[in-house]
Amino acid sequence: METKKVAIVGYNRTPFARINTAYADQDNQELLEAALHGLIRKCHLEGKLLGEVAGGAVIKHISESNLIREAVMNTPLDPATPACDLQQACDTGIEAAVYISNKIALGQIECGIACGVEAMSNIPFESAPRLRKALLKANKEKSVFGKIKQLLMPKLKDWMPVPYKGQEPKTGLVMGGHTEITAKYYEISREEQDQLALKSHQNMAKAYDEGFFDDMITPAFGLEKDNNLRRDTSLEKLSHLKPAFDKEHGTLTAGNSTPFTDGASAVLLASEEWAKANHLPVLAYITFSEVAGIEYVESQQNLLLAPVFAADRMLRKADMNLEDFDYYEIHEAFAAQVLATLKIWENDELAKKFGLEKALGKIDRDKLNVKGGSLAAAHPFAATGGRIIATMAKLLHEKGTGKGFISICAARGQGVTMIIEK
Repeated sequence: METKKVAIVGYNRTPFARINTAYADQDNQELLEAALHGLIRKCHLEGKLLGEVAGGAVIKHISESNLIREAVMNTPLDPATPACDLQQACDTGIEAAVYISNKIALGQIECGIACGVEAMSNIPFESAPRLRKALLKANKEKSVFGKIKQLLMPKLKDWMPVPYKGQEPKTGLVMGGHTEITAKYYEISREEQDQLALKSHQNMAKAYDEGFFDDMITPAFGLEKDNNLRRDTSLEKLSHLKPAFDKEHGTLTAGNSTPFTDGASAVLLASEEWAKANHLPVLAYITFSEVAGIEYVESQQNLLLAPVFAADRMLRKADMNLEDFDYYEIHEAFAAQVLATLKIWENDELAKKFGLEKALGKIDRDKLNVKGGSLAAAHPFAATGGRIIATMAKLLHEKGTGKGFISICAARGQGVTMIIEK
């Protein structure tokens, strides 16, 4: 069966905001609708019936079980446009693009939107099991006395809400705790991490000054630019920050780690025929992608290193080498995670420990995250994939030709890599 080429024809996102700042009062649906409305206006999609809209949020309220469809229904798209929710931690946005791409390639649909959103400022709290059971039983009681009796069963501490901690259930460690182990195991220094973080902020500041983001971001709820960007940061300032996870011997800080973030992104994908019929430019093509998992319970240093496997498999299928790309976009969840991944890809001994035949090659650092990465833009979990795909597509479109390599790691020991070409 002959497959169709999958084109990236449009993109849009909200500015990203650190938790409890500009979007403190917005929920997932409001942020997602803002990103979708901007994309619809830019690409003149008002009233159009699309093949599908797919995306998700990592942290959702129970009322948001059909988040994407509900958001679509509040946009100018034809209300008959179907939608579905996906979730794969920080890979959610890029996996949504893989999902839509596969349907286009197979001819099942001609176009679709891949999207993602995170409203960390409004994440739901858990309740204690005893309180939850008491509330359910009280709801079933018919008499006021019966309801009161059930509500008196929980202890006082049970009434305290349980905040989101972001722990890995199988290890009890948060992502930063795992990455501290990664940094120590792979001998990633504090200075290396801070240098990568500084470069991320410098590159993004320069990109803003050049107007690179002017057609990529729609102002939302009073915010016009990503508010995590630190133009005035320096190695000296970064070096004075205290460790965030291992207080005594750690190297991960608030400066070389991404904060909890609010924001949304959306990418329009289509067949060449649909793009031409709708007078939209082919910015670039998604040509290969790969998803991988990794064991991280016994080898706790490897939580965010699944892209090691995904990249190896993908490059084999594409018959390419790691050096064959004009640009590299690697998600900067933590500077240490990026540096550890690069170290494994570039080192024969480490690569073989992962079961690879040899090192994948060396990445030219001047081609890495050239418009800034997640350390500067910040990281609304499900929205990061859309931001990265859009950035790569625009880079290649402006260059007029070339190849781009994308890598995104995720919680639960998973990762996705993608090749975009022009």
